[in-house]
Amino acid sequence: LESRLLTQPWAAVCFGESAFIAKACFGDTGYVLLISDLSSVWYESADMEAVGQRSKELNKRLTAPESSVLHRLASLLSPVLAGQPDTTTSFSCQHTAAGLSLCLRSELSGLPFYWDFHCRPAPMATVFRHLVRPLIRMSLALQYQVQELTSLLLQKDAEIEDYRESGATLSRDRLRTEPFQEEMFLQNFMAE
Repeated sequence: LESRLLTQPWAAVCFGESAFIAKACFGDTGYVLLISDLSSVWYESADMEAVGQRSKELNKRLTAPESSVLHRLASLLSPVLAGQPDTTTSFSCQHTAAGLSLCLRSELSGLPFYWDFHCRPAPMATVFRHLVRPLIRMSLALQYQVQELTSLLLQKDAEIEDYRESGATLSRDRLRTEPFQEEMFLQNFMAE
């Protein structure tokens, strides 16, 4: 599940009144949840035994195998992470001394279904692997892309200038552009 979680995208979500980014991975043997408010990162990993125990504690009238509970959790959380929350499911969260508690309320087979994700502060290695490293890589990729686009714009300006010097004129004057000025562009970009 840990390696599959790396391939999951982050999603902007609201749980109760709080905004987060989150990602989760559900499998046949458990689940992993990573959630952040961009100042802290919390994490929970639960195996089949933990899922069964928590289900018995929270849903005393419900007897369902752990695999059904995992499937239900995935079917309730996945739409939220995809930006399509179910109106019959409610989420709330509260900060605790141990971390973050995310409470889910829904139904399963006509009975109330409750689940609490007990998220603790994520280890630094997890934060680095799932948040910091991908952000740095994306930043570097975007910087490279800006350099490539800047180079292409300067080449296009040189090509247009060559056409002008050869006597070519625009058939539509509204298409005329000013030559690209890299320094001015960077200053405006940083100011914005």
